[in-house]
Amino acid sequence: MRRKRPTVEEVKQARGKKIGDVIAPDLRVLFCGINPGLYSGAVGFHFARPGNRFWRALLDSGFTDRILDPSEQAVLPEYGCGLTNLVARATAVAAEISADELRRGRGNLKRKVGKYKPRFVAVLGIGAYRTAFEMPKAELGPQAETVGGSRLWVLPNPSGLNARYQPPLLAELFGNLREEAYRK
Repeated sequence: MRRKRPTVEEVKQARGKKIGDVIAPDLRVLFCGINPGLYSGAVGFHFARPGNRFWRALLDSGFTDRILDPSEQAVLPEYGCGLTNLVARATAVAAEISADELRRGRGNLKRKVGKYKPRFVAVLGIGAYRTAFEMPKAELGPQAETVGGSRLWVLPNPSGLNARYQPPLLAELFGNLREEAYRK
């Protein structure tokens, strides 16, 4: 069910709103965003802003068999995937989040992961990962450390503002994780 676009005022009023996790026990991959943007906060769905390439990357990398609308996020566990964020509150830009908030978010993530035990946690954003996990030299891809017993993987932020990573490259990077997550 596609939702109407929020008004400019609804988007402005979304500051600080939270979006619930899409999570279930024993997922293959729990995708972890930085935090919801105002547009997502206004509509109540992860990666909802038009131009965000998360849902396209899931299809192009083989995680899903079609492009899901953000309003369909609840079906992600059927594909072995879930969604959470390092920081729950919606902001206009990720730069509004402090390093302390990101580090606290790592602790919250660890608790969730310990409870639900996904095979992999994929953090979407290298800069946020470096700060939250205090790994300033981390690169994209699999990480040596774990969180809550799950393997860590870092992917680019799929925001349309992240022009360095175009859809074919996002598909390849997400696909590398998919291959590993679905390996027997």
